[in-house]
Amino acid sequence: MNASIRRVALLIVALFAALFVNLNYLQVVRADDLASNGANARRLVEEYESERGRILIGDGNATRPIAESVETGGELKYRRTYASGPRYAHVTGYSSPIFGRSEIERAFNDELTGNAPEAFARNLADLIAGRERAGDSVHTTVREAVQQAAAEGVGNREGAVVALEPRTGAVLALWSSPTYDPNALASHNPADVRAAWEDLNADPATPLLNRAVRESYPPGSTFKLVTAAAALESGVSPDQTFTDPAALDLPQTTATIGNFSGGTCNGGQPITLTQALTISCNTTFAQLGLELGPDLLAEQAERFGFNAEWTFQLPGPGTSQIPTDLDPPATAQSAIGQRDVRATPLQMAMVAAAIGNDGVLMTPRIVDRVEDMSGRVIRPFEPEELRLPDQPSAQALSRSSADALQAMMENVVNAGSGQSAAISGVEVAGKTGTAETGQGRPPTVWFVGFAPADDPTVAVAVVLPDGGGAGSGATGGAVAAPVAARVMQAALDTAQ
Repeated sequence: MNASIRRVALLIVALFAALFVNLNYLQVVRADDLASNGANARRLVEEYESERGRILIGDGNATRPIAESVETGGELKYRRTYASGPRYAHVTGYSSPIFGRSEIERAFNDELTGNAPEAFARNLADLIAGRERAGDSVHTTVREAVQQAAAEGVGNREGAVVALEPRTGAVLALWSSPTYDPNALASHNPADVRAAWEDLNADPATPLLNRAVRESYPPGSTFKLVTAAAALESGVSPDQTFTDPAALDLPQTTATIGNFSGGTCNGGQPITLTQALTISCNTTFAQLGLELGPDLLAEQAERFGFNAEWTFQLPGPGTSQIPTDLDPPATAQSAIGQRDVRATPLQMAMVAAAIGNDGVLMTPRIVDRVEDMSGRVIRPFEPEELRLPDQPSAQALSRSSADALQAMMENVVNAGSGQSAAISGVEVAGKTGTAETGQGRPPTVWFVGFAPADDPTVAVAVVLPDGGGAGSGATGGAVAAPVAARVMQAALDTAQ
């Protein structure tokens, strides 16, 4: 072999070697990236070749889809549609050919595309028979009337509402405002989808943010329920009295904590724990925080779910927080839900639900079951107690403490700061919150509670930042409590 032939042969060998390396790189290293790339038209055509399952609300003859797929006659065979658009956007999420999925559309993608393990045998039979694969339906726990009441109660204001069944953890309403129309992101016109995406992300009101699940706020006086629970668990009785100063000196500082009225809570006379919760007396609960100490306060909060990550059926629930290294002044401020304490609306609904459920914390669930095309249940989701990491059980507080706290919360609605949450003919238990957010800024207002008080079928948390549009004088009792009453009434009217 002469030199020229040898060089050509070596060049050919080198080219084959380069080709071999590149093929293996694409097949082994980049395969997943290329398959999932949004620009992969083949992936899109395959994905939209099958009918995606429906997302349903209601029961029996009242069952209806809030998300379903319709045939288009185009290259992408099916398009996702959302019948009530913005009303359930933070429940269904979106399924977009360009920007992927969110909420139930993301969390239950395997079921909705018919790729869950339960569908394996059926898919095999469909393949043999030459039938088109179809996705399974996801049935939610959301009640239409309760969701509507939450949406109408909040109106055009920024805020969030979560309503739960205390005994089962079923989510009856999950509302986040402002909302958006997921249909705009499900279009098969790429220019339209990108324009809608850019508009939503440029909107300073952040409509894509699910405030009910992932945004945390200072809980203000609704956190006094946690402080009261810690006190009751430590042996304090509802009738135990405390001094009634107009302002409480914070140790190690020259600062004080005052009451909302600026004066005393009981004319300077000793005040009971029940009275203090009824009128939301800051100085009493700040004293209580100092007496309990930071460890007991944080431990009780953690028994309700603070400082813990736990699984919810929607992706990535936000973590509610209380620092575990509080000094005395921070302990007093934290005991009234200020300083660095933060809570999501879902978390505070769980606190109210656990108190109403004799102290037992239930796992919140927004999907009740997965059904195949014939309506046969192939995967049920039963109620489960929520066993948090490092907690011995789901009992967030003892039954006797829960009973005492239930009675104290009834007083809040019957004779205290939460009277706007009253419902005719029904005993309601609740707690207001008006969290300071900075000098001259409107407060974040809250109401949490449950009804009927002695055997609750609904627990609710309502939060409205920036005073719910009522300015610096807004209070949880005046602004958030009426929204909660409307939501609880709708739940009671539709109780099953």
